[in-house]
Amino acid sequence: MREKEIIRRTKETDISLSIGLDNRGEPAIETGIPFMDHMLTACAHHGGFALRVAAEGDLDVDAHHLVEDLGIVMGAAIREAIGEGKGIVRFAHAAVPMDEALAEVVLDIGGRSYLVWNGEFNGNTVGGIDTTLFRHFFEGLCGRGGITAHIRYYGRNDHHMAEAIFKAFGIALGRAAAIDPAKSGVPSTKGTF
Repeated sequence: MREKEIIRRTKETDISLSIGLDNRGEPAIETGIPFMDHMLTACAHHGGFALRVAAEGDLDVDAHHLVEDLGIVMGAAIREAIGEGKGIVRFAHAAVPMDEALAEVVLDIGGRSYLVWNGEFNGNTVGGIDTTLFRHFFEGLCGRGGITAHIRYYGRNDHHMAEAIFKAFGIALGRAAAIDPAKSGVPSTKGTF
């Protein structure tokens, strides 16, 4: 089973996160930020992977440290759960509409870290979170996870755009991490990630 639990404790945050790429389970997310719980639950549910998160942070300051560290920890868990990457699909994409909003995510989970972020939110906050923190979350996730992600989105409603992004990311991640029965080795001409 491709599962991994990561525990990260700093002076700013305390996070326990586990991911199971092969087992669908009801997500259990408690970050202290209800909107982030909603986003991560949507990501895992639509991606078809198990995700459990118990996190605390210095929310009396703001959500920055906790959201940033959630991305870092989730990226590390994904990378370790993928392991050598033998037999994975590796590349995937997903597009998710939510009323007037549309998000498209294209992924390569082959060990190269890069994020292209193309879109803008209309307001400064949504669900009590500074909208700039969503990009920051995915920067940490891609950086630690060895993931190249192109994320494009547009819309009028910031909630719809954020939710479409997280759902599309989850779907693309589930597809990219899936085992392809026709492949036995690492999907790279180098033979390794």
